[in-house]
Amino acid sequence: MAWGLPSTASLARFCQKLNRLKPLEKSTMETSLQRCLSTLDLTLLGVGATVGSGLYVLTGTVAKEMAGPAVLVSFSMAAVASLLAALCYVEFGARVPRTGSAYVFTYVSMGELWAFLIGWNVLLEYLLGGASVARASSSYLDAIFSHRIRNFTMAHVGIWQVPFLAQFPDVLAAGIALLASTFVSCGARVSSWLNHVLLAINMLVILFIIILGFVLAHPHNWSADEGGFAPFGFSGIMAGAATCFFAFLGFGVIAASSEEAQNPKRAVPMAIIITLSLVAVAYILVSTVLTLIVPWHSLDPDSAPADAFYQRGYSWAGFIVTAGAISAMNTVLLSDIFTLPRIVYAMATDGLFFQVFAHVHPRTQVPVVGILVFGVLMAFLALLLDLQTLVQFRSISILLTFTFVATSIIVLRFHKSPPASSLGPASPVGTEQASAAEPGQLRPALRPYLGFLGGCRPGAAVAWALGVLVSSAITLDCVLVFGGSALHLPPWGYTLTLLLSSIMFLLSLLVLGNPQRQRKVPMVPLTPALSILLNIFLMLQLSYLTWLRLCICLLIGLVVYFGYGIWHSKENQQELPGLTATCGSLEKTAQALHHPRGLPSCPLWCSLWH
Repeated sequence: MAWGLPSTASLARFCQKLNRLKPLEKSTMETSLQRCLSTLDLTLLGVGATVGSGLYVLTGTVAKEMAGPAVLVSFSMAAVASLLAALCYVEFGARVPRTGSAYVFTYVSMGELWAFLIGWNVLLEYLLGGASVARASSSYLDAIFSHRIRNFTMAHVGIWQVPFLAQFPDVLAAGIALLASTFVSCGARVSSWLNHVLLAINMLVILFIIILGFVLAHPHNWSADEGGFAPFGFSGIMAGAATCFFAFLGFGVIAASSEEAQNPKRAVPMAIIITLSLVAVAYILVSTVLTLIVPWHSLDPDSAPADAFYQRGYSWAGFIVTAGAISAMNTVLLSDIFTLPRIVYAMATDGLFFQVFAHVHPRTQVPVVGILVFGVLMAFLALLLDLQTLVQFRSISILLTFTFVATSIIVLRFHKSPPASSLGPASPVGTEQASAAEPGQLRPALRPYLGFLGGCRPGAAVAWALGVLVSSAITLDCVLVFGGSALHLPPWGYTLTLLLSSIMFLLSLLVLGNPQRQRKVPMVPLTPALSILLNIFLMLQLSYLTWLRLCICLLIGLVVYFGYGIWHSKENQQELPGLTATCGSLEKTAQALHHPRGLPSCPLWCSLWH
């Protein structure tokens, strides 16, 4: 008897395994990592992870090539989108205080495959982000020595003309990445102390830039004679906003470090909100003064803050800004290397990534294998890749992660809470949950108006409505971005498609707002829905090459998951004991039927297809 195709039931069970959830009650306070970070430590870690190359490099690039003086509007738009995502991180950080950030959030709400893809995406995000910061820091250091290092390398190695690669190997950037990895491997307390010192220097320099910048400001630089406030129009502002997302990743570091916080349910939400507020104000003020000090078209895109003072004849101020830039970028680099191994540690602990990365050093209590391995990989990427390629890839990775987190928060709101007994006999929360309606059911007051949803099981209407919301958001954003150009829609087609997708988005939002749900952060599902809409809109502003790189990296991630992760997942291993007996009975049945090839006796095969 020849092997046939898997049955429908087997395929259904296989799909269920791809979407299996990590139980929320497993996210306890127990950890092998050291809980030593206070609210202040987390806030400083978040600010340090955010204010770096985004301020000292990205402001000049966006102002000169995308938005002009309207760069402050681009940063404001990116800050609003980041705030919507930050509110979702706040709730997850309070409810799921575990290392892993967006990966863990997706695992407890959307399923294992989606969680692995987001974890893989975040891993690449920090890896490429750290490499880009190392290259930017190298450029500033080289500028102090009049670019002697770059000239020496180009003279002896030559100039490369390969797409996506830098013009020359940046040995200094690779050395900076390796040195930062060494510091982080010494433990959370050592890296936190170094982060505080560098961040203090950075904050003083930012205040210096803002104060002296307003003293030297010339409003004429925003006039029509210099091109006006928004020389590239609305499309330039939005393209700048999409790129500026590179500058707002810091609060993800806070969520990823929650397992090392002393009181994560209180410290993580406070640190995220304070970090985003401080960073948004700093970006907007610095981008404002830069375009007021000198005309936007004369800025150096690689080192705009220092160059602006050099152009005005304040060389001493330019040197101070250069010192602050180096401190800021190394702070961001430390934060990236601090966070990345902890994402890998969370995935390895769950069995979805190679177990060697779950090893924690007994003395420093940090995942030292992950730090060293990914520190070397980061140094290799910093040595070879072009800075602009790294920045754009990180921006689309951040936006994709924010979109999944916003989707996850809607799903998690309709999860049934753990039973009251698990919360303790005297817990008032448990009593309230025991008497409350099951999440996902329609409110009694709204059932007469939405009777067609009454026959759906709890959560089914939510799943369909969420799918319609995401699909309509994609359609709406595609029409807004490409309707008049790539799609070549006639005016009536543009208006009709825009109207229909808007109606579907609003109707799905109405359906999601009606069922019973757990009450945590207010304005759900409105806040995550707006976050999804804005994130997708900004992703569509990026180039097709950036999308192509993202798709290739995600395909590589799928190979890793189906080649290793699905077989070693802890959720999969927990199912094996109950399936071993089934495997044995199936094998005996095959022998009794004189099956020519028998059935595989491997319990992993059994767990996947039976």
